[in-house]
Amino acid sequence: MKQAVLYICHGSRVPKAREEAFAFIDKVKPEVQAQIQEVCFLELAEPSIEAGFTSCVDQGATHIAVVPLLLLTAAHAKSDIPDELAHVRAMYPKVFVTYGRPIGVDNKLAHMLVDKMIQKADIKNSSIAILVGRGSSDMDVVRDLNEISSVLYGKSNLKQVHTCFLTAASPRFDQMIDDLYHSNEHSIFVIPYLIFTGLLKREIDQTINKYGWGDRQIEVCSYLGPHPILLELFIERVNEAIDNKDCEYTFTRGLSHDTTPH
Repeated sequence: MKQAVLYICHGSRVPKAREEAFAFIDKVKPEVQAQIQEVCFLELAEPSIEAGFTSCVDQGATHIAVVPLLLLTAAHAKSDIPDELAHVRAMYPKVFVTYGRPIGVDNKLAHMLVDKMIQKADIKNSSIAILVGRGSSDMDVVRDLNEISSVLYGKSNLKQVHTCFLTAASPRFDQMIDDLYHSNEHSIFVIPYLIFTGLLKREIDQTINKYGWGDRQIEVCSYLGPHPILLELFIERVNEAIDNKDCEYTFTRGLSHDTTPH
């Protein structure tokens, strides 16, 4: 047996985002017991999933744990990645494949988000936070981000926590910022729920900079990056994927017959 891990990042047209993805995985690799560890991208960057999978096989992998570096479970995790894996697996039918789950909802995430805020300013009991997700037509994404917002509210002294999205879901970020500008709120934290930089982070900054906030405090937190809590949770997902023998984290029919005990 020769174990490999194939890390699948989303991908971005922004070169810095690709560099950040490799740097993030470089922090993970020493904590994972696998002889082969490769990085690939779902879209917008190279290497592709097919290239990453093939690289693992070329290095002698007999078992590949495929782990998506995604914050929430939506179409990418449920169908896009499994469909691509089904295609590439057909070329290597003897390779045993297991599939990991995204980060998902975890109470530890609230502590990470509080850290992101206090890096910018003190949190007052009059402060509100805006948790900004990428967005998806999959309602699981809306539900999960709302749950994370609720956990954050419960573990902080914030007056209120709002959830909004940049694309494909409501409420929309641009409308929420407009509503807040016309409100009486004076202490606002905007938290991009994104792992890396990219066009969406630029969109957040540009939207906020359209307004003149005067002496009101609006703090845009950094994206999540290699925060220790995010690294810890992702390493847990990797180890789960290596040990996944019961289909618990298989989202479609594409991998199920490969997740029997070995």
